[in-house]
Amino acid sequence: MLTSRPNRLLAVRLSSLGDLVHTLPVVPALRSAFPDAQLDWVVDWRWSPLIKLIRGINEVIPLRSSVSGYLQCMRQVRQAGYSCVIDFQGIYRSALLGWISGAERRVGRDRNSAREPGAARFYTDRVAPQGDHVAEMSMSLVVHAGAQRPVEMQFPIQAPGQEINQLRERLRRGGIENYVVVSPGGGWKSKCWPAERFGAVCAEVWRRYGIRSLINLAPGEEQLGDAVVANSLPAKPIVYSPALPELVALLSQALMVVGGDTGPLHLAAALGTRVVALFGPTNASRNGPLPRGVVVQNHSSQLPNYQRGDYIRGRSYSPEMLSITVDQVLAAVEQEMSRTSLAHLQR
Repeated sequence: MLTSRPNRLLAVRLSSLGDLVHTLPVVPALRSAFPDAQLDWVVDWRWSPLIKLIRGINEVIPLRSSVSGYLQCMRQVRQAGYSCVIDFQGIYRSALLGWISGAERRVGRDRNSAREPGAARFYTDRVAPQGDHVAEMSMSLVVHAGAQRPVEMQFPIQAPGQEINQLRERLRRGGIENYVVVSPGGGWKSKCWPAERFGAVCAEVWRRYGIRSLINLAPGEEQLGDAVVANSLPAKPIVYSPALPELVALLSQALMVVGGDTGPLHLAAALGTRVVALFGPTNASRNGPLPRGVVVQNHSSQLPNYQRGDYIRGRSYSPEMLSITVDQVLAAVEQEMSRTSLAHLQR
């Protein structure tokens, strides 16, 4: 535990979307312990719109992926005079920022648990994280800094009101009041579920409940969206490729989100939206949706390597994901739909 009470705190978590979401509970924990402290966050510039929506953060410092961008971030961090830096990323790039800050205390994972083991040499406080979930592991760092471990993880995301109003108006013009989001993409294909199966889910949600589906896609996933639509008849899902603030609005207003172990799925869960999470080669105990969600996962005979999250990032569908059937997913959807006020719409 820190021996002095810090008055300027810096959190460093650069990416990715899912990992950022699972780090968010540290903010209310730090705010509770140090209510008067300046609390800033360094993040990859692509994700800075998300961190700007987090209650309790004073300043968001974007890190651009260029030499000049890194140098600018270094100068800003150095000039701020932080008393404590907490590095949740655990790589050389993030650890060096903490070291360059000149902070008296630099808290990070120990060598055995850091993503890049050598990064630990730049910390003054090396912590062996406790817990099964990555969010619990990140919480270990702020507990070391003097915060209390919370009974339940809190996600202080403020969905943007203007984006919500614009989204609702756009959907109303299309005759849509309620909707389900399917998110078929993912960073690695081995974490994805086949597009035609997502299409079958869209079709059945329409048949059973009369509810349209919105397909959330990242840039470059247009063909994936086409495949979902082609397999969703007679439903007519709408394809969306929203910017980050609009994505927050889209997920926050959905009845439910169905997707794999990806950032949008975790963001939806953190926003309080019901989620059906499809897990294959990754560990739901370690990376599952928080604070809650229904997980569909079939295990293969060969367990993946979960050490430090070094999963095999395959370029083809994994046997575990292919083993998940449409009927399994629909059963989970029906379970969650029965808990909503729209259960009377079931045909």
